[in-house]
Amino acid sequence: MPPAPTERDLRLDLFRGVALWLIFLDHIPSNVVSWITLRNYGFSDATEIFVFISGYTAAFVYGATMQERGFVVASARILRRAWQVYVAHIFLFTIYMAEIAYVSASFENPLYAEEMGVFEFLRQPDVTLVQALLLKFKPANMDVLPLYIALLAAFPPYVWLVLRAPTVALFVTVAVYAAAWQFELNLPAYPSGHWVFNPLAWQLLFAFGAWCALGGMTRIGPFTRSPWVVGLAALYLAISFAIVLTWYVPPWTRYVPKWLAEWMYPIDKTNLDVLRVAHFLALAVLTVRFVPPDWPALRSRWMRPAVICGQHSLEVFCLGVFLAFAAHFVMAEISDGIAMQVFVSLLGVMLMIAVAALMSWYKQIEGRHAGSGAKRSPDPAGSST
Repeated sequence: MPPAPTERDLRLDLFRGVALWLIFLDHIPSNVVSWITLRNYGFSDATEIFVFISGYTAAFVYGATMQERGFVVASARILRRAWQVYVAHIFLFTIYMAEIAYVSASFENPLYAEEMGVFEFLRQPDVTLVQALLLKFKPANMDVLPLYIALLAAFPPYVWLVLRAPTVALFVTVAVYAAAWQFELNLPAYPSGHWVFNPLAWQLLFAFGAWCALGGMTRIGPFTRSPWVVGLAALYLAISFAIVLTWYVPPWTRYVPKWLAEWMYPIDKTNLDVLRVAHFLALAVLTVRFVPPDWPALRSRWMRPAVICGQHSLEVFCLGVFLAFAAHFVMAEISDGIAMQVFVSLLGVMLMIAVAALMSWYKQIEGRHAGSGAKRSPDPAGSST
């Protein structure tokens, strides 16, 4: 049985915080600032980073609990966290619907409801609300939390298996991923279609993150540090960047061989295309190689905003959903010029940082208050997603 991890890696918080910013920028339609996000330079985007790190941090917390207190206690804590995220999702859904409905009615513009995928809710709120409670109805930009809830609900047996037979656990997650592709397995959505993020496919990154946290990084460490692997990762990133450029410069598509285009496309995000997985893994290899866990900058004040956002990812993600629609509204009703796009993007990120800083401050004063009485250990899962 692998030893439980003992110290939190600040790189996880840093990159999860950055991923939250990038997700927010990507959620603002026709936003010039979103050109800085990962999706414009390769096959994967910030979602892969967020899901992998979520799996890693969940295993970091609950793997130690399962080793120390057993399967039942750890499972109870995992399911409690899943319930907390579910409540946050429903709370977010309710206010998000109210926000969109109010704007649509006040400005007599039904396009907002149509663009954000809530027209069905406004037409049949009773039926749609039940479907939302069942996680079948999800408006635009609200697909990540249901995915995380589903992954957490199935997480206890996987953690148990990783702690006892890590190779078997890795084989199981790859087999589920392959089965989802082979048999086109997905969960149904309302009013039609399937989940935007197929949990049977996206569990691959979540479970791989957990596997890495519970001893996997030690096993594959020498492999990821190999000059050959680092070189191949850099080459793959360069090739994917070149191919992505052809999406924005149509004349360059002639340089992509026809057989290669027929094999690659479509690069499916719903089912986590293998090209996206490979792109994320290439990024991860270079990150591990060039950003060590003891990198002094991780504790600098310049990195602190991203780190604290990553440490309060649930709250920051929910805020980002509201801010993305608010930015869309401002751009549609006031101005969609480049200056306004930059302004709402920067303001949104600053508000996310401010809320995360407030959450950190509140957590600190709570810790000091608890320390004045009976000593207790903090729950590291309280702010992890």
